[in-house]
Amino acid sequence: MGGSDGRSGSAAVDVLRRVHASPSITRAEVARDLALGSGTATEVAARLIQSHLLDESPAPPTGSRGRPTTCLGPHPSGPLVLAAEIEHDGWALSVVELGGGVVRTQRGSHRSHRPDAVLRTLTTKIREAMSREPHRLRAVGISFAGAVQDDRFAQVHNLGWRDVDVRPLLGEATEGLPLVLGNDATLGGLAEARRGAATDSATLLHLRVQAGIGGVVVDRGQPFLGSSGAAGEFGHLGLGDPARRCPCGARGCWSNEVDGGALARALGRRTPPDTFAFGAAVVASARDGDGDALRAIQHVASAFGAGIGGLVNALDPDVITVAGLGADFLELANRQVRSAYLSGLMTFHRADPPPIRRARFGADGPLVGAAEAAFDQVLTESGLDAWYAVRR
Repeated sequence: MGGSDGRSGSAAVDVLRRVHASPSITRAEVARDLALGSGTATEVAARLIQSHLLDESPAPPTGSRGRPTTCLGPHPSGPLVLAAEIEHDGWALSVVELGGGVVRTQRGSHRSHRPDAVLRTLTTKIREAMSREPHRLRAVGISFAGAVQDDRFAQVHNLGWRDVDVRPLLGEATEGLPLVLGNDATLGGLAEARRGAATDSATLLHLRVQAGIGGVVVDRGQPFLGSSGAAGEFGHLGLGDPARRCPCGARGCWSNEVDGGALARALGRRTPPDTFAFGAAVVASARDGDGDALRAIQHVASAFGAGIGGLVNALDPDVITVAGLGADFLELANRQVRSAYLSGLMTFHRADPPPIRRARFGADGPLVGAAEAAFDQVLTESGLDAWYAVRR
């Protein structure tokens, strides 16, 4: 199969995207979902199998009579993407196949928090992965625990980074492959919308509480990124104490009422240097029966729920997913979260309020989302043309 041509190329992309969204789908289901004739679906699938983009295997037995059914899925020699994550304490790198299956993952801790040291380690690991699969790896997605603007790591408090341009170094390591950079909460929301707790949602509001609050609105499978890619910094809405300055430079940020620093104040302690680690420790204490820790979480959970109510009024999602400490608040202080949430809703929302759900992927959400963003670059007509070129 050579390059794509117009209609056939578009059909191939559509089929691949459908299989990527639902691996183990049958040809008949693909034809039905895409409104393709059975002959067209069979022809397109056959060409994709011939090009090592898809594979076909017997479906699990159902016990019913009739011809055996086969399922479409990733080819064992098919395209892969790299999904990477830079967190405040370490890094992760996954190789992912079509359909979201993880081939392998490696993780490590930062020896230094300097941008050059962290990025040097990551580029080394990317080059090693590229050398193992020089032709199959087709794109790279990277999640970053901080604000991302115009493909630069604009700001992250825990690492002390400001306006770090990563393209020159990472672009060289990826050897000209598409490179997608994204905020961790944004990519975590993309993961929940496409593969997680909100696949039934048209418009998702995702919130991740870690060292502050980040999030994203995902509308019909696509994240809203804003004019420069920095949308979703919901933690910096002015929902907090205006007398309190946030590390971001603004005053009155919602994050300051919800993160580990807020838990420390509720416990009568000073703000710790690592607010996420402190918050996780308070959660662990509450689970072990510490009443003071639980009361601090309940206090902070009310501020979390009230903010969610305001965001629902402004953004009109049909589902909210929460990750990080937000998921812990929902578990340990569910009544306080939901009471403040409902109190903050406009009257017309209260009859049928959007449900708040715990994120399915949790800490793995950013990696899953980074893989999705990378496959968005592969599952295009130009992406397929690049695949056919390397297979010649």
